[in-house]
Amino acid sequence: MACNQKKPRIDCAVDATMSIIEGRWKTVILCKLHINGPMRFSKLIKEINGVSPRILTKQLKEMEADGIVLRTPYSTIPPKVEYSITDKGRSLGPILSAMAEWGLKNVFNNKVQFDESINLTQ
Repeated sequence: MACNQKKPRIDCAVDATMSIIEGRWKTVILCKLHINGPMRFSKLIKEINGVSPRILTKQLKEMEADGIVLRTPYSTIPPKVEYSITDKGRSLGPILSAMAEWGLKNVFNNKVQFDESINLTQ
């Protein structure tokens, strides 16, 4: 069930935000779509190591229902569908950047660094 169809678990605005981005692959999906632009399902599944087709489909549907990802079907043979970030999804950029910065300082101080030259709010 999409976040906009259920109440947050607690009376906290942070929980409302977390209910949109929680899920093992949602932030990864947002980063891939931001970096690569619109992507087909087959390209996303190749780009995200370890995600199953069933889980990717489920998370994309939830993100679409929450208005942060747009699914665009094309009437071609064979059928084609692309996923892209909506303006609402791009508005999560500063939040994701802040979370990445916190993770670098407090968890992965010797691991992956978020490329701050990528502006998710554009």
